[in-house]
Amino acid sequence: MVRPDYRLLPWPASAVGLDAPARLRHLVAGALRTGRPLALWREPGAAQPQLLIARSLEAAYTGLPPALDDHAPAGFAFFPFRDSDHNPALFLPADVRYDLAQPEAVAVAPAARALVPNLTAWLALPTPAGLGWHYGTQPAPPTATEAEYTALVRRGVAAIEAREVMKVVSSRAACRPLPSDFDPLTAFADLSEKYPRAFVSLVSVPGVGTWLGASPEVLAEVTADGQFHTMALAGTQPLVPGTRPQDAIWRQKEIEEQALVARYIVSCFKQLRLREYHETGPRTVAAGQLLHLRTDFEVDLQNVPNAAALGTDMLRLLHPTSAVGGMPKTAALDFLRRHEGYDRAYYSGFLGPVNVAAPGIARLFVNLRCLQVRATEVILYAGTGLTVDSDPTREWQETEMKMQTVGAVLN
Repeated sequence: MVRPDYRLLPWPASAVGLDAPARLRHLVAGALRTGRPLALWREPGAAQPQLLIARSLEAAYTGLPPALDDHAPAGFAFFPFRDSDHNPALFLPADVRYDLAQPEAVAVAPAARALVPNLTAWLALPTPAGLGWHYGTQPAPPTATEAEYTALVRRGVAAIEAREVMKVVSSRAACRPLPSDFDPLTAFADLSEKYPRAFVSLVSVPGVGTWLGASPEVLAEVTADGQFHTMALAGTQPLVPGTRPQDAIWRQKEIEEQALVARYIVSCFKQLRLREYHETGPRTVAAGQLLHLRTDFEVDLQNVPNAAALGTDMLRLLHPTSAVGGMPKTAALDFLRRHEGYDRAYYSGFLGPVNVAAPGIARLFVNLRCLQVRATEVILYAGTGLTVDSDPTREWQETEMKMQTVGAVLN
């Protein structure tokens, strides 16, 4: 679907022999060559991905529009765990769109009409082999050894026992060599095939870097029929081959962890004096080779006063969610600031399209199961929710499992 204010640009004669993936590669190469931000994503259950190119980094808004409604601009949100000068909250305007489900044309926004000659020129160039991806300007984060991470877990459990926090979500980064033949576009396609029910994304922004991920968790969604949706996703165990998700047995630790996240969402509704909502779950869901506990929450926006602001208000209250930070939020985030030992950057932030498919539709996901591509290395990220029953060795093993989800594309 293309918004009516966009101009459809037919492909030039030079592109007649190119299939949709080849055209996508040409567009990505042109955007990277000219220093423009881009976002490529494939929504859960969708057959084809979509590409967005912003006309310039200067055109990227800092932060979301004041309301997630049909009057807000179309674009792609890319928010960090914590907003800072090093990791700004970005909203990339949808100046150029290419939907591989409708591959016959490129859609160009009114503000980006000057890019039309560039788009034609990009397709006339020879098929690009290697692409010059944007790399972040910040140094690589420190990585934790098993001994260091288990010490962090023990410190978190002690804070819970001392009632400084109810729950805290610890995380770590790991560094892997970048394979010489690694291609983010190919990796994106591999993740899309491997995890059809995940939100698969590839974001590359000058000065910010290139991030690739496959997230199972919705942060906030506003649908075409006027429904607001969010979820509580917590608890992790491996999916044993030959077994069904519904047969999974959960320990008290995971049940308690998931219940805390669900109660936090209900508390956010109460802060907004929202009483009419539908809760479903918890139930066991599969995300790749992992299982999680999930509870879904839905609100009919037609029954909510000032519904246009609900999405933004909920984002303000939810992010960072208790599933990635802990609770109470302020105390948990303060614990992480003092003890976690590195900057998460865009890991456990959120991302997704807003008003791109149509005015008033937004789909934002927590940036989990992600990696950052650097010039010679890849940074993997993973975290675990701690409760008083957490075992440090098990928590380390859980981060290893989670890193395997997206890290498999390095092989």
